[in-house]
Amino acid sequence: MALLTASGQSPAWQVQGLKAAKSLAGWLEQLGAGGGTPLLAALTEAGHWLAARRKRYPTEQQRLLVITDGRLKTITGLPLLECPGLLVDIERGSIRLGRAQELAAELQLEYRHIDRL
Repeated sequence: MALLTASGQSPAWQVQGLKAAKSLAGWLEQLGAGGGTPLLAALTEAGHWLAARRKRYPTEQQRLLVITDGRLKTITGLPLLECPGLLVDIERGSIRLGRAQELAAELQLEYRHIDRL
């Protein structure tokens, strides 16, 4: 398991290369969420990490999970991730831009809205 968060000014690795454990649940809960995240930078960083991991462990199965409200100014310049995965759209409220679904399509990820999980 690897966890890359996109908050503040730049993405930051929280965990890399560990086996997922139930004991991480509380830690994940405390991370919270906020706005104005550098999602594109995080996706680029994740793409580099995935490529390096594929090279080092060619038989390892990879799966990417992106949790976002999709509120980006633009979705141009997205990295080629070459990894199956799921984008969970957490956008809620009376005004929904619906960009997360477009982002999922561009990244070639399965799309689900959090209300339908």
